[in-house]
Amino acid sequence: MDNTEYKGTTTIGLVCDKGVVLATERRATMGHFIASKDAKKVYQIDDLIAMTTAGSVGDAQRLVKWMQVEAKLFKMRREEPMTVKGIVSLLANILSGNRYYPYFVQLLVGGVDKNGPGVYSLDAVGGIIEEKKAVATGSGSPMAYGVLEDRYVENMPVDEGVELAVRALHNAMKRDSASGDGINVVKIIPEGYIQVDEAEIKKLRDTFT
Repeated sequence: MDNTEYKGTTTIGLVCDKGVVLATERRATMGHFIASKDAKKVYQIDDLIAMTTAGSVGDAQRLVKWMQVEAKLFKMRREEPMTVKGIVSLLANILSGNRYYPYFVQLLVGGVDKNGPGVYSLDAVGGIIEEKKAVATGSGSPMAYGVLEDRYVENMPVDEGVELAVRALHNAMKRDSASGDGINVVKIIPEGYIQVDEAEIKKLRDTFT
């Protein structure tokens, strides 16, 4: 099977107090077929920046590798990391330059830099939206937004953001057949990039049911 046809997902980004939360579920589909139950959809781009992917897995993985290399080159040349907005602007230029042969992706880029926490969404042709609060992409996003819009609070602590992201994905997975098979969450704070433990995610999910 060609993994460029794997698709279907729910991804979430939250701007919190002093940090961001990025979360996805793990199912990849080919039509009505569940092609993978452990698809990776959150990728670390730089020390304190990550990207979530929805759409074509092959296209997304190519863009991830491209951004990882550009971030390393920038750091070597300038002796400082790229800002979140810098990576987003470069990524948008790449997407826009390929509009006639587009990458079939919907992306979230989030992280922490000298300007503080930030999350941006990008469409397949390079359109950028700076997300000030909470954002969801992918086939399960309508269900996720129902939870996010009800429970998101500005400047919420990062750990509360983790709980909200898990709750939103938990609900999306109940109703969207292309979303499921576990949850992956990262929180990014000035002190580091933290992969949330699966046991902690399971403990949170157990309180929702």
